[in-house]
Amino acid sequence: MILPQSAIEIAYLFTGATFIFAIRRLSSPATASQGNRIAAFGMLVAIVFTFFSLKVLNLPEILIAMLVGAIVGAVAARKVRMTAMPQMVALFNGMGGGAAALISAQEYNSYLTLSKHISSAELTTILLSTLIGSISFTGSMIAFAKLQEIMTGRPITYPGQHFVNMIIFAVILAMGGYLYTFSTPNLVWYGLFGAAAGLFGILMVIPIGGADMPVVISLLNSFTGLAAAITGFVLDNYVLIIAGALVGASGTILTRLMSKAMNRSLFNIMFGAFGARVEQVATDTAEGRTVRSGTPEDVATLLAFSRSVIIVPGYGLAVARAQQELKELADLLERRGVQVRYAIHPVAGRMPGHMNVLLAEVNVPYSQLYEMDDINPEFSRTDVALVVGANDVTNPAARTKKDSPLYGMPILNVDQAANIVVLKRSMNPGFAGIDNELFYNPKTIMLFGDAKDSLSKLVAEIKQIQ
Repeated sequence: MILPQSAIEIAYLFTGATFIFAIRRLSSPATASQGNRIAAFGMLVAIVFTFFSLKVLNLPEILIAMLVGAIVGAVAARKVRMTAMPQMVALFNGMGGGAAALISAQEYNSYLTLSKHISSAELTTILLSTLIGSISFTGSMIAFAKLQEIMTGRPITYPGQHFVNMIIFAVILAMGGYLYTFSTPNLVWYGLFGAAAGLFGILMVIPIGGADMPVVISLLNSFTGLAAAITGFVLDNYVLIIAGALVGASGTILTRLMSKAMNRSLFNIMFGAFGARVEQVATDTAEGRTVRSGTPEDVATLLAFSRSVIIVPGYGLAVARAQQELKELADLLERRGVQVRYAIHPVAGRMPGHMNVLLAEVNVPYSQLYEMDDINPEFSRTDVALVVGANDVTNPAARTKKDSPLYGMPILNVDQAANIVVLKRSMNPGFAGIDNELFYNPKTIMLFGDAKDSLSKLVAEIKQIQ
């Protein structure tokens, strides 16, 4: 049965409305799960109504591809650890960009096969979708490789890198101009155009360090949304245009907010090779300084007899996979009447909202999660700030040292707490490559060791305190 086009367009409009409502629900951790379900339902409606369109061909092949994709997606979502969620986000985001590029390639090929003339508007959308989709795909794959530690997470730089990137981008524009001027389809030039765009995506991301991955993933996500929206114009599909525009706009806003949270411009993040000189800076600043080290017994006593504790989670918590032990410690303290809250820095972790997702996995109440601006005034009234795996986002040098890479970046005011406990493997610096001034604060106790093991010892010690 073929439905009237008007009925399909109404269904697409309904889908667009569900996406907008879902994004609103995704703005809060308490309603994010509901937002996901609403968006999934809206997409299901769009898919079902699309099957009743005249434009659908090769239905058996489409159903097989959907079944394979659904199985892969479901298994991945169920099996992936929360610590590996950034990698999965980067991978899935890249798939979206790659799909947009492939669809555009197929449309371009169809004009050649049917010996049809491509209008300027059609060719423009195909070339833009190919360009942005290819950059998003290869860039996301590099982000995935860095996060998965398939390749180094440090910036990869070489002399004249920016000049090379400019040359490649100029070549891409030249090939696009050639294809646009001579609108007769030419698969060789089109293939070179797509390959050059993919190469540019690789070279754009390899100089970016792991600490900047939250911003990069957000930016690439906006690229994928833009590519999807343009692909909607290629296919004359309203739901793709709406969905892509929403993803592109929200990703752009999030990228801007995260850049602001780091007090760095997007240009500096993309081309600054942040963290490239870690070892040299670290050795220069650490000489002649001492730290106060404690034992699990000391820290457990301090925590158990406190009135309020603010926990600052960071990427080290994710690496140690210690979120369950942290939740157990917090529960023990609450049963003793201690007020427990969590301070979440906007760029803590390796993707937007990484710490929120990590803590949600172990059912930390949403009411205990506080954003930086809300929790910062509370540190001065807190007995203990417990830092678990966070580094650069707590470094007071961001306020005082103008020559520091962190200078001007808003940080969590951990140093204003009455007592500070830092769980860390060693004195190695964070990704910015400088020592954390917090570690040398007289109020700070360093508890060295794996975070999972250290938290387990704290839990055992607090259980013995009467």
